Amino acid sequence: MKKPYKNPELGDKIEIIINREKQEGVLLESHDRGILLLKLKTGYNIGFKKEDISEIKILEKKEKKEKEKKEKEKREKEKEGKEGLKLSSKKPVIDFYLTGGTISSKLDPETGGVKWLIDAKELFNMYPEIFEIADVRIKHPFMKASENMDSGDWIRLAKLIEKSLNDSQVKGVIVSHGTDFLHYTASALSFMLGELNKPVVLTYSQRSSDRGSSDSRLNLLCSAYAATSDIAEVMLVGHANLDDGYCYALHGTKVRKMHTSRRDTFRPINCKPIAKIDGDGKIEMIRQDVNKRNKKKVVSNAVFDSRVALIKFYPGQDSGILDYYRKKGYRGLVIEMSGLGHVISEGKNNWILKLKEVIKRGMFVYAVPQTLYGRLDAYVYSPGRKLMEIGVVFLEDMLPETALVKLGYCMAKARGRIGVNKLMTSNLAGEFNYKLGIEFIDEDFWKVL
Repeated sequence: MKKPYKNPELGDKIEIIINREKQEGVLLESHDRGILLLKLKTGYNIGFKKEDISEIKILEKKEKKEKEKKEKEKREKEKEGKEGLKLSSKKPVIDFYLTGGTISSKLDPETGGVKWLIDAKELFNMYPEIFEIADVRIKHPFMKASENMDSGDWIRLAKLIEKSLNDSQVKGVIVSHGTDFLHYTASALSFMLGELNKPVVLTYSQRSSDRGSSDSRLNLLCSAYAATSDIAEVMLVGHANLDDGYCYALHGTKVRKMHTSRRDTFRPINCKPIAKIDGDGKIEMIRQDVNKRNKKKVVSNAVFDSRVALIKFYPGQDSGILDYYRKKGYRGLVIEMSGLGHVISEGKNNWILKLKEVIKRGMFVYAVPQTLYGRLDAYVYSPGRKLMEIGVVFLEDMLPETALVKLGYCMAKARGRIGVNKLMTSNLAGEFNYKLGIEFIDEDFWKVL
C-alpha cells in the first residue's frame, strides 16, 4: 500500500485546518512563500498564512483528476462515434481573443510585479466556470499591454472577429484586454465592425488573475453570459460596483475608465448601461434601443488614418501647437474645449485666428467637451459661434477618445471635408445620445472611499 502524500502539489485538492476551522480548495501558486493560496469551491481565491495552518490533508491529487477527466473525454468521444453526436452539442461556442493586460497576467515572485501567462490556458485553469457555460475556443493574436497597441492591432482584431461572427458555430465573441486604453479599442471595433449579428464583449481585470482579490472571475462569467445573449452590440462588461454581485454591459462608444484601481473603473458616460448581468447568468435589460441577434452577414470596414491627434486645451496655451501638428503632417485634430466649447479668443494666443488658418490649409478640426458629461453648444456664447463660422465642427456629447478613433476611421473611409464631416456628425455606432438628460450617473461611484 502506498504511503499518503506528505506535501501537496499545485493543482491538488486539499483541506487545511486553521483556527480549528476547515477550508477546502485547490492549491494555487503563491507569489509569497509564507502564504498558501487556495481556490475555493465558490471560485474565489484566498490566501492563508502558513504559520496559522495546523494541518494539511490531501483530498484528491491533480493526477487523479486529470486521469478522470481524460477517461470522461474518451467515453464522450466513443459516444460521439457511435451515435453521431457532437461532443459539445449542448453548449454554445465562444471565440475568446486573449490580447494581454492584467487579466492575462500573473504575479512574478522574483520582481513582485506581474508578467504574461505562459500559456493562455493557465487563465482558465484558475477560472474553469466559463467552460461550464460554453465551449471556449482560445485565440491569442497578440499579447500586449494596452498602451503598446495601435490602430494596426485594432484592424487585425476587427478582421479576425469578422470571421468569428460569420462562423455559424460561434454564438459570440469575448476579447480580454488591458484596462487603460480599452475604451479606445471598444470604439474602434464599434466603428470597424458596423452592424453586428452577434455579441462582441470586451472584458478586463484590475488585478492579476492569481490574486485572491482578483476581479477577473465575475468579469469572465458575466462576459460569457453576455456573449451568449441576444445583445448584438460591441460592449464592455465588468464590475458594476465594488462588490462581487453583478456586472454592467456598457456601450462600446459611451464608456470610459474613471478610476486607477477600482473594480468598477469603467462607467457609462451620457447614457445608461445596456444591461445588468449577475454571476448566475440573469440578464436584466436597462436599455431597449440596442441591436438584437440576427442572421445578417457582418462585413467589416477595418480602416484607419493615423494622422489624427487629440489635444486638451488649457488656459494660456500657445496656439502655435496647431502649427506643430500641421507641419508634422497631421490632417485631423480633436480638441477638448472648455465650457460649452471655448478656447482663447483674444490676445497673442488667439486660437480662433490660428484655427482659421490651419483649417484653410486643409486640416479637419472637431470640438469635444473636457467635462465628459453634458453636451457642447456653440450658440450660447459668441466664441462658440465664431468657431463654427471658421469651420470647427462641434461633436456635442461625444467622448474625446471616441471622437479621436472615429476621426481616424472616417478620414480613411471618406473623401474631402464634406464627406468626412458627414460621417463625423452621423450616429454610426451610438456615439451620440440625442436624448441626453437621462444620462446615468451612479452616485455610489463618486463617494470618497
